[in-house]
Amino acid sequence: MILLLAGELYTQVIDQIILSGEMEFKRSDYLAWTKISEGSRLIDRDTILKNISLGLSEQGYFNPGLKVAYLPGQDSQRVNLSLDIIEGEPTRINSIILRGGDSTSNLMFSAKLEFLRGDILKKSELENNIIEIIEYYEDEGFPFAGVKINSIYFFEDTVTYKPLADIYLSIDTGRTSRIDKIEISGNEKTKDFVILRDIGIKEGQYYSQKNIDEIPKQLNRLRFFEPVENPTFYFNSGDEGVLVINVKEKQTNNFDGLVGYVPGNNLSEKAYVTGLVNVSLRNLFGTARAAAFKWQRLDRYSQELDIRYLEPWIGGYPFNIGIELFQLKQDTTYVQRRLEGTVEFLATENISASVIVSTESVIPSESENSVFTVYNSSIINTGFNLKIDTRDDYYAPTEGFYFLNSYTFSRKKINGPAQYLSQLTERNLNFQKFAVDFNYFRAVFKRNIIAVGLHGREIRGSILELSDLFRLGGTNSLRGYRENQFLGNRILWGNLEYRVLLSARTYAFAFFDMGYYLRDEDTMRKIPEAAGTKHGWGLGLNLETGLGVLGVSYALGKGDSFSSGKIHFGLINEF
Repeated sequence: MILLLAGELYTQVIDQIILSGEMEFKRSDYLAWTKISEGSRLIDRDTILKNISLGLSEQGYFNPGLKVAYLPGQDSQRVNLSLDIIEGEPTRINSIILRGGDSTSNLMFSAKLEFLRGDILKKSELENNIIEIIEYYEDEGFPFAGVKINSIYFFEDTVTYKPLADIYLSIDTGRTSRIDKIEISGNEKTKDFVILRDIGIKEGQYYSQKNIDEIPKQLNRLRFFEPVENPTFYFNSGDEGVLVINVKEKQTNNFDGLVGYVPGNNLSEKAYVTGLVNVSLRNLFGTARAAAFKWQRLDRYSQELDIRYLEPWIGGYPFNIGIELFQLKQDTTYVQRRLEGTVEFLATENISASVIVSTESVIPSESENSVFTVYNSSIINTGFNLKIDTRDDYYAPTEGFYFLNSYTFSRKKINGPAQYLSQLTERNLNFQKFAVDFNYFRAVFKRNIIAVGLHGREIRGSILELSDLFRLGGTNSLRGYRENQFLGNRILWGNLEYRVLLSARTYAFAFFDMGYYLRDEDTMRKIPEAAGTKHGWGLGLNLETGLGVLGVSYALGKGDSFSSGKIHFGLINEF
């Protein structure tokens, strides 16, 4: 009979939860501790009391007064749960006594723990301090260090009669450890020395957990591997400390191409080829050397050619050398060619600085109507930049930031056309270019990332031509507008994205972009000032494929209807 009544009781549903008594904590806290809610099935009193007591003890309340009662509900299948709570006085820390470890470190931690004296004995705060001690010893060469709570002595203050506690901790440092061997597996193409020089850890040095935790981030930046897992450490039969790094290589040589043939409309108009060819070789011979070739022709009159090469770690020193050959044929206006060389110094794993030197020429296209487009000019550029990169992954970062600040000084010599030189007061011109990029990433929930980007460009000089101006709009700046739709001597844009990771490097996102451009008035050529603020918003998907990371987005610009939105898509730059 008793069993039948008990079975009937626990099939009842809680109609209301009534809290009363002396409480500092919120109703939501108690509901979370009890693990029940209105509408859920009733559980026994002992479980409710145990859950609340556990929740209060984690907050430092070890002597509560608790009463649980069941009151009649609306019908026989419903019951009201009454909780009468007296939390009592919280237990405060009187002292924390450390044993074990080394005397110097114990003095340092004892001084830090002294600040906890008088605080409420909360489980989370005590655990955080214990973790800090463990992490300290792990970074000092003790990978198997541990801290044990030997005992907690509870007593009552003889003056105030309030509960206090003495906490006794013991530190077991374990054995000091060196990294005698480094074993790397999974790198079928990439040479071992490439991985070793990037992680910055050498055989024979003491174990440091901080350095070990940085290894996945450093290797992910190479972009040669699938997301790298944390390395493992163990002692082999010869009592040697072995660090094991497992990697899985991804496709680093990519080819992307699309070529079309457009016939002429009549006998006087020739046919032409249009399309895109993009070849990226980012780990030549497994040595981290990189080369890239890009050819793009959008219409009959415009095409772009870009060839790059990177030689890393010259002579085993942290210097990278890059070479780029770029040519742009812009409509029927001009042809621009640039040969650029870069020397990058890798100061740390996160910070680098570069010196850039380039020569550039701009040649106006011949025109039957002899209409002025741009001057024939030659330019020498010198500049430098500073880069700080703390992102945990290149393709889909979940934390960290990227900062790039650059300055370029350009000396431009105007050579022609001869009929327009008389308009100039000087033919040797100086320009200054400023650029800044900042991207910040933070996980707000698991697999939910906020990405913020701020970017700016400005050029200063007396005579600015089309070839000197910056371009705004399209996939990599202001979505919802055509590629390079706006021109300006000053452009600013910002990007805000909310990303949801679908896999390690594939994510869906919603975005909002805002951009500003300014082209100053040119009185000599009677060009009025042009300025504007634009915004775009939409949805997109970054998808990791065998060809690389493909980005696709649908964006609406200012004043666009749904049917007039833009689709942006292309491979993420992998050079």
